[in-house]
Amino acid sequence: MTPTIDKNAYASLLAEFQPQVITTEEENERALSVVEKLMAMRNRTPEQNALLNLLVILIEKFEDEHYQLNAATPQSILLHLMEARGVRQEDLIGVIGSRGVVSEVVNGKRSISKAQAKALAEFFHVSAELFI
Repeated sequence: MTPTIDKNAYASLLAEFQPQVITTEEENERALSVVEKLMAMRNRTPEQNALLNLLVILIEKFEDEHYQLNAATPQSILLHLMEARGVRQEDLIGVIGSRGVVSEVVNGKRSISKAQAKALAEFFHVSAELFI
């Protein structure tokens, strides 16, 4: 059963917080602050829940447009694993090929082949899918 919203109480909340499409970082921070306060409340009213849902939608829209995450590439994953584990290019010689091949792969001048992905997966103890 959907809780009934008191239109006057909801109108009062809307007048107090004046939610609108978020266009700046400051507006986003204000909306996040209100969401945090609402989330901390016990026994929120249906009107407070409606305002919370509205603000979350507005925040998500803003953040989806402004904080897009770039998909990780096989080369960026390789670089991350190398840095995290202290692996140097020289350590990959023989694992995925010669010094020249390793240099080209690490520097993004050559893509990682399926055979190299399997070898890297074994070397780093991860799934080969990360490199494909």
